Amino acid sequence: MIAPCISVVIPALNAEVRITECLNALVPAVVGELVREVIVVDGGSEDKTCDIADGFGAVVLQAPPGRGGQLGAGARAAKGEWLLFLHADTVLEQGWETEAEKFIATNPFRAGVFTLRFDAIGVAPRLVAAGAMARTAIFKAPYGDQGLLISKKSYEEIGGYADLPLMEDVDFMRRLVKAKGRGVLHVLKAKAITSAERYERDGYMARVFKNTRTLARYYLGAAPEQLAKDYR
Repeated sequence: MIAPCISVVIPALNAEVRITECLNALVPAVVGELVREVIVVDGGSEDKTCDIADGFGAVVLQAPPGRGGQLGAGARAAKGEWLLFLHADTVLEQGWETEAEKFIATNPFRAGVFTLRFDAIGVAPRLVAAGAMARTAIFKAPYGDQGLLISKKSYEEIGGYADLPLMEDVDFMRRLVKAKGRGVLHVLKAKAITSAERYERDGYMARVFKNTRTLARYYLGAAPEQLAKDYR
């Protein structure tokens, strides 16, 4: 067992329905002393998100709403040598900490993301998850829902997350791959199980089309601020 070294950073906004499961999945790694601290960066929740996080013993910070800014605020406060960025509606599967520990011990200069799965049953969620993993492999552009495990040193070398209202994960990965090469990204076999709520609400094909169109506009130079307005 390596010394406690991971600071988990979770941006949150009115996440009381999902964040309990997210935090529960981290408990074994805290007890096993792999995770040094859990930092929940709240963007002004009006529900019990902060109370729940506090009940788990997490460090609760306040920041203006916006995932990029919240992630950055958590990283700046983190004391661990490694950072694990995780969405509040994502749950890491049992045993994730074993693979994460091996990754840290053998890949000090690489970044890791988890294998995406949705918390829904059926062909559509499996196909969408498979598409996301293909995007990760081919374009080195994982979803933020897959989490990101990276040393704080590497994170700071790249300049950290930009304070963007959308596409902060794509922006960061583009800079990371440009600086360190395509081999920098490693896909962990452990699964990150994320909420399919938006896909179930909007329809899987409609949501995939919307995500793909937004990503294409970003690559073509559209401002993240405008994309965020259109994405709502």
